[in-house]
Amino acid sequence: MDMPYLPTELAERRFLLDSAWRHYVAAPEFDHFVEFVVTLSSLTEFLVAKHISGLMQLAEVLEQQALELYGVPHPISTDELSNLSDKIASLDHLLIQHVERQEFTQERRKSNNDQTKSEWLGFRSVWLLSSTPSRWADMLQQLGYFGLAATAHDWAKLPAVTDEMPMLLIDASAADANTWRMKVKQLRAGYPTCRIVAFGMKSDFELLQVSLKEGCEFCLLEDTPVHQIVSQLLTLSEAVEDEPYKVLIVEDSKTATKLTQQALNEHQIVTRAIAAPQGVLSELAAFQPDLILMDMHMPGCTGVEAARVIRQHQQYLSIPIVYLSSETDVALQIEALRIGGDLFLTKPFNPVFLNAIVKSTVERYRALRWSMYRDSLTGLHNHTSTKVAIEASMLQCKQAGSPMSVIMIDIDHFKQVNDRYGHPVGDQVIRSLAWLLRRRLRKTDVVGRYGGEEFLLGLPGVNADQAHQILDKIRVDFGRLQHPEGSSFFHTTFSGGIADCKITDHIDGLINAADAALYQAKHAGRNCLKIFTSGI
Repeated sequence: MDMPYLPTELAERRFLLDSAWRHYVAAPEFDHFVEFVVTLSSLTEFLVAKHISGLMQLAEVLEQQALELYGVPHPISTDELSNLSDKIASLDHLLIQHVERQEFTQERRKSNNDQTKSEWLGFRSVWLLSSTPSRWADMLQQLGYFGLAATAHDWAKLPAVTDEMPMLLIDASAADANTWRMKVKQLRAGYPTCRIVAFGMKSDFELLQVSLKEGCEFCLLEDTPVHQIVSQLLTLSEAVEDEPYKVLIVEDSKTATKLTQQALNEHQIVTRAIAAPQGVLSELAAFQPDLILMDMHMPGCTGVEAARVIRQHQQYLSIPIVYLSSETDVALQIEALRIGGDLFLTKPFNPVFLNAIVKSTVERYRALRWSMYRDSLTGLHNHTSTKVAIEASMLQCKQAGSPMSVIMIDIDHFKQVNDRYGHPVGDQVIRSLAWLLRRRLRKTDVVGRYGGEEFLLGLPGVNADQAHQILDKIRVDFGRLQHPEGSSFFHTTFSGGIADCKITDHIDGLINAADAALYQAKHAGRNCLKIFTSGI
């Protein structure tokens, strides 16, 4: 699996955790314990973000235990110290193993000049563990169309993980709580960094509890249709590499600013600080933060007054504002929130708590923005954001002197699909094409749902002939996908029109050219791709 991080990133976090714990053991003071907890929290969040499953679970258990000791007198008892040391040592051992494996994989790919795999963020292979693997042959074949190498294996004869970090898909259709617990536990111990998904699970509380507790990340219940299992696996496989969170700190105290930045930077949150609130508008425009941490009392302007000014600008109406202050007047706090703030934190703050508040608030803010620019059915760019993204990509290609192609895709006879099988099935067909495009195209490509059953793509660095070659392979595999119809299934196809950006540097003109080529493909009998020429 090509995870979206470098082995050195995890190695650095492992080193920092080890150093922080050694520091506390040598001098067991509360401040040193705070440093350890912050470092552990940072490592845990990194493992969660990168879906390093087994290590993530161990780190979460360790973090919970450490947080329970946060408010007790220090030094902690000898038994508690010994217990924590043992768990830290176990986690450290697995972290070292994982980093060494990732470094070996990275060096091997460099020596083989393997550049293609770097385009993938999520896992690329699935191991099916089932006593009746032939029953799931169709599902394995479907996963293959989406670029996943899916193979069946015996529980007792699993191969060692080398370059690829697979998803382990385990058949729970014949599971019972007594033997199942041991199976999952052994699997998690043997493959601590692989993601584990159980399917065919009975809706039994004890069985589900055991599965999740011992290492399964997700359980799909029995009678879940194959296409929904495939859907869930594709969703889990898409590791998304988010931009770092960005926080603007408006604070006149240099000491408070330094402490706040230190707490946030420890968790890879990018910060920028200004001492005077009068400069907040220019910093908002230049920095484009996800959140503002605002001091309540500053010379010449209060935090409430600064928030009022910010909220006069349409583009900043929804950006979260969190107040940081030693103010304990509840009435004043309520007034501050009423006038434009989102949260109120009292100084001195717990750095772990501050980090959790900032991240959860930013996540909600980004989710709101995502819903504005993404199609709710497919998760792709919507009509407007597709055009914006393609136009930006066109400008970059023009400046670099590189080619770019725009492709308009339309699912053939889609109205007949809706009329015959119903709109829910039609939605599933649309999702299937969206997944296929996301899995088979690069992360630098623009993939959007333009409307209805139409998709609009932008492929930077790719001319029309190359785009035809790329999309034609996807067209063939989409035609092979099995869409469920009761106890049976059906197939469908798509047509596409391709336009090279050398035709025009205007976005609307390029889309019109791709649309004209799509019309020609439809006229030629559908299930094909056509390149725009001036004769169309």
